[in-house]
Amino acid sequence: MFDNIVSRRYTNCAKWDEIIDEYGIEDLIPLTVADMDYRVAPEIINAVIDAANHGIYGYTNVSEKYIELSKIWAKNNYGFCPENEWIVYCPRIIQAISLIIQNNTNINDKILVLTPLYDPIQNAVRINGRELVECPLLLNKGHYEIDFEDFEKKIKGGAKIFISVSPHNPVGRVWSEEEIRKTVEICKQYNVLIISDETHADFIWKNRFISYASFYDYYDNIIIGLSTSKNFNIAGLEASNIVIKNKDLRDSFKYLLRQAGIHNPSYFCIPAVIAAYEYGSEWLKIAKEKIKDNIDFAKKFFETQMIGFKVADIEGTYLLWVDYRDTGISEEMLKDLMLYKAHISFSLGSGFGENGRGFFRVNVALPKEKLEEALLRFKNNINWGEIYE
Repeated sequence: MFDNIVSRRYTNCAKWDEIIDEYGIEDLIPLTVADMDYRVAPEIINAVIDAANHGIYGYTNVSEKYIELSKIWAKNNYGFCPENEWIVYCPRIIQAISLIIQNNTNINDKILVLTPLYDPIQNAVRINGRELVECPLLLNKGHYEIDFEDFEKKIKGGAKIFISVSPHNPVGRVWSEEEIRKTVEICKQYNVLIISDETHADFIWKNRFISYASFYDYYDNIIIGLSTSKNFNIAGLEASNIVIKNKDLRDSFKYLLRQAGIHNPSYFCIPAVIAAYEYGSEWLKIAKEKIKDNIDFAKKFFETQMIGFKVADIEGTYLLWVDYRDTGISEEMLKDLMLYKAHISFSLGSGFGENGRGFFRVNVALPKEKLEEALLRFKNNINWGEIYE
């Protein structure tokens, strides 16, 4: 299952069809969009088939079983146990973030993020007319750290919301208990709302995952985003949970969903998630083993076979963050080399903010044979001697 190469071409795939059609390169291998090129667990497939065979695809509701299983998964995997009523279904975390921004801040209000950062979050701030305030992460010998002096200065400067991502996309940090504690203490001091996107929480390679929900007893002005989209590769079914302990915040968010016309999940969403939570653990275990092997392979490949390329310390996600600044080439040249010579695509660093320039992100959640092919193309189809002259 994990070694079989399944074509996603001509399925309206955002990862494959979009970029291939844009550049007209039929054999292009994209290591970009953060979903996996693995078929999902057979139990999920069967649950979707059973639902399809029913033949009436009407409106559906979130079931009690869905909520209960979501609670159990959080307890067993994320280190906290939410009450059932804290869990609010929302199709996508980014939708929740945008709604919260629209209704908990005003035009030109400041929203703080740690950069480089997943672009849709940055865009959710900008497109809603708020001021994106960046706290650039510090890179120390391949390890990213929060600049707490800068963080507090910018929170004190009037930020209304702090948006955290852990594991962080794209740099792969999993924020420690002490790091989270410091951010929570600062945000509490200045009464700043915290939104924590924890969608990659099942992919932890070092230490352990600490959720911002662990600090609810100290400060409950926190909203958590969790999702089955990454861990079970069902992003297209749109199943996310927004966890909110604070009743006033929770009631407000539920009202925002109704205002936006978001209420029923898609017909196939609930049976797929229930199957994932009930039967998907073994599939996820194997997927993580395959991904960790790919991480180790790709990291070694870049650092031993590609002069001038360094991989940031990865603690979580299935996304490598590669530093190529020592090569001296521009991002524009790198893009041209990748696409038109190697016929591959990585996510360019400037898409994660200006301090991502000189880096690129690599999605390694795919059959190893395909990953090896892509990296060998990168190495063998580029005349690096000409570049270093």
